[in-house]
Amino acid sequence: MKFPVFLALALGTGAFTALLVYEGAGQVLETFALAGWGVLIVAAFHLVSLLLDSAAMGVVLERPMPRRRLARARWIGEAVNGLLPVAQMGGPMVMARLLARFGAGRAEAGAAVVVATTQQMLSQAAFALLGMLALAAHAGDRKLLYGLLIGIGLFGANAIWFYSLQKRGLFARLARLLNRFSSGRDWLDFSGGAEALDAAVQGAYARRGVGMASFLLNLAGWVAGVGEVWLALYFLGHPVSLLDALMLESLGQAIRGIAFAIPGALGVQEGGYLLLGALVGLSAPTALALSLIKRARELLLGLPALLYWQYMEGRWMRRRLARPVPVNKGT
Repeated sequence: MKFPVFLALALGTGAFTALLVYEGAGQVLETFALAGWGVLIVAAFHLVSLLLDSAAMGVVLERPMPRRRLARARWIGEAVNGLLPVAQMGGPMVMARLLARFGAGRAEAGAAVVVATTQQMLSQAAFALLGMLALAAHAGDRKLLYGLLIGIGLFGANAIWFYSLQKRGLFARLARLLNRFSSGRDWLDFSGGAEALDAAVQGAYARRGVGMASFLLNLAGWVAGVGEVWLALYFLGHPVSLLDALMLESLGQAIRGIAFAIPGALGVQEGGYLLLGALVGLSAPTALALSLIKRARELLLGLPALLYWQYMEGRWMRRRLARPVPVNKGT
């Protein structure tokens, strides 16, 4: 683990622990326990978002892929981003690798992930703006409103900038830059080479309706997350309106997205729910219990995904080693 990642993880873990201790870890855990088996229902409901997100990736592929394979790639990639210290970069790389393993061309697989990830960023910014409208309906602190608006604006501008770079051959330029410092090693080879990846990305955007379809499916995935928050608070004995659940989910995810450098947004997610929860009448233990349910959902779905990923990688490796080595006969 590189030092910046280790430092971010340490800071996040410290903030997470400090918040639990300050608000009373015992009381928070007692509140969390009120959800009981409801945690499993929340985890199961997340499959709706996962299927929508995988469909957003599938529409970018030129050749149709079975939904179960798309869902598996998304499931594992989401687990990598949520549970491993990869700063949101490892998940897309793993998804591209899996799509290629499942039968997509390497450049096509890379393009599907790049385009879907870009549209996910853009749709998250749109979703966060819906949350801002919900927040404006509350008589909250305007400083919080303005601060979030600035953060969301920067996040959205970054997504638009990333999209514009893709239009100008981002990966070929990046590969040339990296090759200067890596002795010619092409780190984008898993996607069929940087130039092939650029061509596939630009080809995907050129196909009519692909970008918009991916955007709308990703946005639907974000909206489905509102149901998770509503269910979690219902099982915690503090039901809220759908409008309040929208605010908590959209702005909670925005805060988490802004803190992408901290693995799992540890501490940041909890602090965000404390601030936002107070606006809808959530006590501190309830707000933290909501965050813990979110993290329990990540573990319930993520740990099996990581284990299954390692199983698949091991199976592919055994098949590769079992292949006979061609023998060159002398003349």
